[in-house]
Amino acid sequence: MNRIAWMVLRNLFRAPFWFYQISQMGKEDTPLSEQERYDYIRRMVQKVNATGRVKVQVHGCENVPEQDGFIMFPNHQGLFDVLALIEASEHPFGVVIKKEAAGIILIKQVVRALRGIAIDRDDIKSSMEVIRQMTKEVKEGRNYVIFPEGTRSRKGNQILPFKGGTFKSAVNARCPIVPVALIDSYRPFDEGGIARQTVQVHFLPPIIPEQYIGKKTIEIADIVHDQIQDKINQYI
Repeated sequence: MNRIAWMVLRNLFRAPFWFYQISQMGKEDTPLSEQERYDYIRRMVQKVNATGRVKVQVHGCENVPEQDGFIMFPNHQGLFDVLALIEASEHPFGVVIKKEAAGIILIKQVVRALRGIAIDRDDIKSSMEVIRQMTKEVKEGRNYVIFPEGTRSRKGNQILPFKGGTFKSAVNARCPIVPVALIDSYRPFDEGGIARQTVQVHFLPPIIPEQYIGKKTIEIADIVHDQIQDKINQYI
């Protein structure tokens, strides 16, 4: 059986309530704080992952900045990546996702509740607006996740080159860059069956502005890329 179908079946009786609650959280006038909304979604994700027979191992939590206002840059392996990151991170974050995925039911509601951003990768004007919005919000103390490969690698634990443009918001905001290594995150949804799987999330030491100011974004992208691939290589 497909794991996504298995997760849906196992949580079918909870789904209507979750859907309603998350839809309410997505409204602009919700009384809930960002942390409260995130904590609710995180508990939901932890339940979904557990019933889906996926264990998320988290390493390097001490590397996540205590003060909000940072951007996480993980490698992109598959559809399970965001579920792994939400379970792993205690800090709330918005996620930048492609426009095509932003219209899928439930994903759409979750992204709204997290105050995420949908990006049209083929529209330069849209991309510049996303950079501007992220820069502004990170300066105000929000956190974000953006996948610097631009698309999932489809090569398992081998990552694609990182796009320098994805680091412009971090450079403009002068915020900490947190590399995140995802290992085996492609397995839960890309491999058939519902056998138990383990996904690893490694938060690497943050790169602070003093370490990257003056470098080109493509140079920063290469540094983050190599740190993540080195971490993955240590565990496979």
